[in-house]
Amino acid sequence: MAKYRIAWLPGDGVGNDVMEAARIVLDTLKLDAEYIHGDIGWEFWKYEGDPLPQRTIKILKETDCCLFGAITSKPRDEAAEELDPSLHGKGYEYFSPIVRLRQELNLHTNLRPCKAYPGNPLNYRDGIDLAIFRENSEGLYSGVEFHPLPDEVRQALEIHPKMKRFSEIAGDDIALSSRIMTRQGCERIVRNAFEFARKHNRRSVTIVDKPNVLRETGGLMIRSARKVAKDYSDIPMWETNIDAQCMWLLKNPEDYDVLVAENMFGDIISDLAAQLVGGLGFASSGNIGDYYAVFEPTHGSAPKYAGKYKVNPMAMLLTVKMMLDWLGEIDFAVRLEEAIARVIKEGKVRTYDMGGDSTTLDIAEAVAGYLV
Repeated sequence: MAKYRIAWLPGDGVGNDVMEAARIVLDTLKLDAEYIHGDIGWEFWKYEGDPLPQRTIKILKETDCCLFGAITSKPRDEAAEELDPSLHGKGYEYFSPIVRLRQELNLHTNLRPCKAYPGNPLNYRDGIDLAIFRENSEGLYSGVEFHPLPDEVRQALEIHPKMKRFSEIAGDDIALSSRIMTRQGCERIVRNAFEFARKHNRRSVTIVDKPNVLRETGGLMIRSARKVAKDYSDIPMWETNIDAQCMWLLKNPEDYDVLVAENMFGDIISDLAAQLVGGLGFASSGNIGDYYAVFEPTHGSAPKYAGKYKVNPMAMLLTVKMMLDWLGEIDFAVRLEEAIARVIKEGKVRTYDMGGDSTTLDIAEAVAGYLV
């Protein structure tokens, strides 16, 4: 029996291409694992009304962790239009499967490393090495939304004086998204960030929010962070507003180290940080819970490139490195990162985004060549 059982979810579009690249590397490393395929993505929404079938959830609950490629995701109305006619009128409603995965499996911590590897022509600046901790199950992505605004919800909101100016607007003309944050969720993500900083000898932890405007939710995040920070007096904690932080990441990215934010703000700064180190072709991530984790590159499915083996697989290969770290396979993880760094620095094989004409699998083979 294999040491690990890993759920294998290629998804849509180029998800299949980059997962093929990942398998080349994993097979070269000879990781003792069984890979169990799971269904997820747009085709399953169109023909089953569920982009994340229950059979796939079952696989996840029976494996050690999951490696995930990419999926197509569209707004509600567009999704409804593409649903198979035989499923119309049966109450199916599209929800992001990756958000659902995070919530159903309580994958509360999203970790996104952003590192400028020497020799990458796409680096905004050399020396950047950021780790972004994004709260993954609450915030603006909680999924508690309304349109039209129900009368019962309106009545509840009317206890707040600032709701008065919306009193004459019809419910059909109001959409509401709730930013729900808990003390437990805030403290957990901040503590995870500090633990990471301590373990990896990081210089500082920066809390990113907007408490001067979002006074209650942002205020809870800041108060929770200050409480947790008392247990880590050896690590400086900074507090910044999301808008100013975006500016400062462009101005002085090397000043920052570990950043922490709620769901939406974490999504924003992690994509910004990814661009500083080469774009989404270099952006890996892990959705991590207490007992399970789903690892994925942060790029989309890019349907127009599907099957062409054109896209940069480095994000996926760095995601594999994260998975190996999480599994405790540190030697494999170190060897893989060293091989990735060597291929980037040499610059002999580069995909189109880096100014080359190498394929997705060319990159994987080059990395694998340094793992033998």
